[in-house]
Amino acid sequence: MLVAGLLVVLGFAGLIAAVFDLGPASGDSDLLFADPVAELAVSLVSIAIGIPAVLFGARFLGRRPAGTVSSVVGRLRWRWLGWCAAVGVPLMILQLGLMIAWTWDDEPVGDTGGGFPGWTAFAVSLAVVLALVPFQAAAEEYLFRGWLVQVIGRFARSPWPAVVLASLLFALAHGFGEVTGFVLLLYSALWWGWLVIRTGGLEAVIVVHVANNVLALGLAAGFGALDDTSTAADAPWQAMVVELVFAPLYCLTIDRMARRRAVARVTP
Repeated sequence: MLVAGLLVVLGFAGLIAAVFDLGPASGDSDLLFADPVAELAVSLVSIAIGIPAVLFGARFLGRRPAGTVSSVVGRLRWRWLGWCAAVGVPLMILQLGLMIAWTWDDEPVGDTGGGFPGWTAFAVSLAVVLALVPFQAAAEEYLFRGWLVQVIGRFARSPWPAVVLASLLFALAHGFGEVTGFVLLLYSALWWGWLVIRTGGLEAVIVVHVANNVLALGLAAGFGALDDTSTAADAPWQAMVVELVFAPLYCLTIDRMARRRAVARVTP
């Protein structure tokens, strides 16, 4: 289903590009669109289809309620997600601010793109980011922290081998860039996997993943850098150092809050 959905998305995007003459600026380009906003939208949607694919797999192949991928109570706990957002969003803003301040003299953010694209272009870019990134980020969590951990974990007495393997696959899925970027991704994924087990659901990791991607892509949109093809795998060593502090800070805070609020960690 995932492959079929991806083919449908790419086929539909290619049809739009042909009809409206929105193809790549150069003939040898691998991109579908010359417009970075359109390219971003297609990229986000192609990942977001992982949500229905995972839920379909759990329901019809795993023969269990699809909601069991979301949490131990069989659904997303929206109130708990809101409490996680109250902690995670400010922490992500602080983390990104520290990262920008630390690396400003080395590579100012404004030098990574073409500059502010204008209010109309920025508003369109931001609308695409806000509309699609939550589904893209959630899809990655449903796949790597939800379904994969559950499937692999069926063959072990402990969930931790599954968490480690799924975290490694998550880091590899972002491609090969800098060693620091790979370490950052693996380190974050391990903490997030731990947090899913501790809280019995994906809500807390969906929040931090969405906040991270929205802030990063929103900043890129503001500086006209949406055509930048780098990923978290290309992160510099400063980002890795900052993550060494903020990943456990967020996870331990959420874990403590979950215990205080008696958030379910196992199925009823």
